[in-house]
Amino acid sequence: MMAVAVKHPKKRHYRQRAHSNPLSDHSFEYPVSPDTMDWSVIYPNFKPEDRVRFCDVGCGYGGLVVTLSTLYPDKFMVGFEIRVKVSDYVNDRFKALRLENPVYGNAGVIRTNAMKYLPNFFRKGQLEKLFILYPDPHFKRCKHKWRIVSEGLLAEYAYVLAEGGLVYTVSDVKEVHDWMVKHFTEFPLFERYTPGPEDKAAQALIGTTEEGKKVIRNNGESWTAIFRRVTDPQQQ
Repeated sequence: MMAVAVKHPKKRHYRQRAHSNPLSDHSFEYPVSPDTMDWSVIYPNFKPEDRVRFCDVGCGYGGLVVTLSTLYPDKFMVGFEIRVKVSDYVNDRFKALRLENPVYGNAGVIRTNAMKYLPNFFRKGQLEKLFILYPDPHFKRCKHKWRIVSEGLLAEYAYVLAEGGLVYTVSDVKEVHDWMVKHFTEFPLFERYTPGPEDKAAQALIGTTEEGKKVIRNNGESWTAIFRRVTDPQQQ
């Protein structure tokens, strides 16, 4: 029987502006709590006892999730993307990849705002890895409140991450990199972490996303920092 050629989506059909105001009142569908989230709608082989363990915040066109899905075939992972057309592209991309290889059945995307709804999707300590790669820099001081790393948001990241869980950050803007390092290192539930060679995710941070590839093409520089969720000192 002749194999049917899989038609992959083209990014030119899903064009949208590069940035979106995360504080605007967009229209999103989200669960009232993690217990009401039906992940089987996103993953064809998801069982009731399964859990999503990786989350890429602001996943863009899904390059990192695609790479990680083959590196960690036993882990369910999701990309969060706020832009409508971009999330539609990623969803269609994952569907096409699954038709070619079922290994991509562990990769999913949700259009949502991680700054507002992260605890609606994940239980306390559910995630093992959280990725913040090439976030919008929001250079103007008045827009720093739009940045995906802030003291308030770090409390939510600490809530959904398991103890020992990791946050991976990358930016091609040194000031944004320094901002993220400052906020994470000053927050009591995170510490700077240096991964070993066995950390496949750390090896995949550069060059797997569209932004990362663009930086490489332009001979730019990227700064990476990884942080580990530590035990709450008040609970020791």
